[in-house]
Amino acid sequence: MPKERPLWRGPAFRLCLLSAALFLCLQLGMRRSWCPEEKPRAAAAAAAGRAAPPARGTEQQAGAAAGTGRRRVTYVRSGRRGSAVPGCCPLQPPAGRRRKTVRWHIELQPWASPTPSLNYEALRFLKYISTSQISCEQMNPNSPGGYSETTKKPWLVCLDERFSLVHRIRSKQCRLYSLGLGSDDNQFETSMANSGCEVHRFDPSIKSAHIQEGRHLWYHRLSIDWRDPNPAIAAHKLHSNTKKLGTIMNEFGHQKIDVLKADMESAEWKILENLILEDVVEQIGQLVFEVHVHWPGFEVSGNDSTVVRYWYSLLRELELKDFRLFHTYKDLSKPQMFLKKEAFNASSCYTLSWVNTRWK
Repeated sequence: MPKERPLWRGPAFRLCLLSAALFLCLQLGMRRSWCPEEKPRAAAAAAAGRAAPPARGTEQQAGAAAGTGRRRVTYVRSGRRGSAVPGCCPLQPPAGRRRKTVRWHIELQPWASPTPSLNYEALRFLKYISTSQISCEQMNPNSPGGYSETTKKPWLVCLDERFSLVHRIRSKQCRLYSLGLGSDDNQFETSMANSGCEVHRFDPSIKSAHIQEGRHLWYHRLSIDWRDPNPAIAAHKLHSNTKKLGTIMNEFGHQKIDVLKADMESAEWKILENLILEDVVEQIGQLVFEVHVHWPGFEVSGNDSTVVRYWYSLLRELELKDFRLFHTYKDLSKPQMFLKKEAFNASSCYTLSWVNTRWK
């Protein structure tokens, strides 16, 4: 009797296995053809999960449970240089506010005449700086910052009740920055310090880095510029004590300045441009600037009519920032020059005072 072969070696069993495999392949192929969107949906869901993080409490619980969650910490600079403290807020603009755009140039005003003309530009500019835009009653000699016959220059601040400076002086919360070069008269700074203002005088000629005189007056061996020095450039290492105003405010931990006084010997035009472009001017309550018009100023280029148009555009930018000119002083003791010419009945030096009408 012949030996019987096992069932699993028979052709019928092999045929059944082949049929089952073909059926399974057909089922998988049909499933993929019926649901082509399943994979994109899963990818979209994963992307949505990354774009919309869970609530803060849920995220912390998940991180604690998994042991791999990362905590994001934002640092803000404190009043002491080099120190940092953890902040509470994410690196995102607050709700309802737009992110500020970076500006590289100011918007130039239209020409004063159909064709560029120094005569028209000069007359428009000189009329602008000689006309007060707002009245200020409290500028008498008995007020802080007032002037008398012995004062060299009329550095005036507005102490009307409708503006905040007089109230901040009374509450001893006033802060003044004074930018100068060399042996300027300090009567204005001393007067404001005696009234209770916190006064910071920046002068690169002093011997020590920081000097305190009295309770409210400080001297700093720093000079204000329209740019920060680049440590990668060898020539800039000689100007390590020269910084932008916004940089110094950040290092000092100061958010606001009630009064900014500046006598920068023709560097004021580029410094003012920097304050406008970086919106630092919005952190200032009043500006008292000495402007020089006997030459274009440091790194101000172009022909004469272009230069005067640039000056005028800068001052109009201040007006757009809600600054109003309340006092103007033409210095007759200085040479009567305008762009190296004895013309337009102009002085080479004017002292101008503005108040920020939105300052709180």
